[in-house]
Amino acid sequence: MKSIIKEKVSTKQKQIALNAKRLPDVSFTSIAYHMDLGWLYEAYRQTRKDGAVGVDGITAGEYEKNLKENLSNLLDRAKSGRYKASPVRRVYIPKGNGKELRPLGIPTFEDKILQRAVKMLIEPIYEQDFYNCSYGFRPNKSQHGALQKFWEEAMGTKGWVIDLDMRKYFDSINHKKLMEILKQRVNDGVIIRLIGKWLNAGIMEEKNLHYNETGTPQGGVISPLLSNIYLHEVMDKWFINEVKPRMKGRVYMVRFADDAVMGFRYEKDAERVMKVLPKRLEKYGLKLNLEKTKVVKFRIPLNKDDDIGTINFLGFTHYWGKSRRGNNVIMKKTEKKRFARALKEINEWCKKNRHLKMKVQCEKLRKKIQGHYGYYGITPNGRAITIFFHSVGRIWFKWVNRRGRKDSLNWEKFTFLLKNVYQLPKPRIVHSVYSAKL
Repeated sequence: MKSIIKEKVSTKQKQIALNAKRLPDVSFTSIAYHMDLGWLYEAYRQTRKDGAVGVDGITAGEYEKNLKENLSNLLDRAKSGRYKASPVRRVYIPKGNGKELRPLGIPTFEDKILQRAVKMLIEPIYEQDFYNCSYGFRPNKSQHGALQKFWEEAMGTKGWVIDLDMRKYFDSINHKKLMEILKQRVNDGVIIRLIGKWLNAGIMEEKNLHYNETGTPQGGVISPLLSNIYLHEVMDKWFINEVKPRMKGRVYMVRFADDAVMGFRYEKDAERVMKVLPKRLEKYGLKLNLEKTKVVKFRIPLNKDDDIGTINFLGFTHYWGKSRRGNNVIMKKTEKKRFARALKEINEWCKKNRHLKMKVQCEKLRKKIQGHYGYYGITPNGRAITIFFHSVGRIWFKWVNRRGRKDSLNWEKFTFLLKNVYQLPKPRIVHSVYSAKL
């Protein structure tokens, strides 16, 4: 039964995608009819069941007890207009710099299901519109794909790069303009009404409810797609259709959500775009972080004194170096603040869990280290992940020796245990991103 429903939904999505590709300038006014009970069931199946609860406190397990009845009721309310979006519950998580906190909005489980259902409806349309420069939160796209694309483009261009940083992007999306952009491609009354309700549902923070005229809640199921649709209009279409034809040399852009780089063969082209970029973003209520956004000379050094910059993009510092064959090539290493944050998290975990048995600690640390390799184990970042591996060992040694005198170990005995009993995963390259020609 599950496979039959999944296949039916997939067939409908393919048809929606074909129509969107065939009619690139048409606004779809009738797609909500695809959303039936089977569609909602598939949305439920794809929704995480272990996530944090929303303001109603209802868990996935509780919702599942009367699943068919709950989904039927939800479908009826959604299509009749009686559905009311619950406020999102706001929590805060540490940002990448470890000092600031990032707001995260948690919808109710029912809202997650309906958001997933709407996302499943409109995503096939926008996937026909999105450009190849966009990698964030898209099917079959990833951060490593964006890193590979940047490497290929920068290697071919060898010029200047705008290292772009937007100020509080997800909190700054203008609701009115977003709805106007949406209606260019999706103008189904049911869909537009639902999205409008989610944008205006309000935020519950420590029992205080407040409403914003801008922003999409980070954590909402549909929020990443809405943010991509917004930046597709604001940046991608503008860059491809207006900026690129006016440039004298080769140009490119790679974007993962609000993290983007723009590359140019000539410095004057980069400076021209840098002058108009703030105005373009301000038109849509967005602002550049001028302290972090800069034009960087990013080409093969002509001599030892040539002042070539570096680019921080998606957690890596990109710089020019030499390959094993002696060729000039763009290298990458873990960004300093990301590296420090990862070790800080390991240190805090070891401190709080030093009372656990060594075997249990080892299993947990193995997963954390493997997760680090899964992202940062990328060519040619071997040195950074090797340092990370040895640093984790020393942090673990420090906190194990603070459990008490009876459990104290000297470094020689501890390293023996690491090699023979409590083995941590050794550094390894998970993603190879360079062409074999280099």
